[in-house]
Amino acid sequence: MTKSAAVRRVLPTSPFKARIEAPRKHFAVGDRVTHDQYGLGRAIGVEGDSDIAVLVDFGSRRERITQPYAAMFKL
Repeated sequence: MTKSAAVRRVLPTSPFKARIEAPRKHFAVGDRVTHDQYGLGRAIGVEGDSDIAVLVDFGSRRERITQPYAAMFKL
């Protein structure tokens, strides 16, 4: 007699192991932002319709930050 693993059916309404998508971050020109590495800054440019990258002025330097914006947050 062999043991076989039972195949479990995934229900679409089940709250267990459901994939949760994080909300996409959108930035506009003039938004004040904070970045974990660079500090406080202001968005001075946005590339593409779907926010492919944001050009941010951090005072002493300008950086082009691309998606995903894990380390950057809008203030």
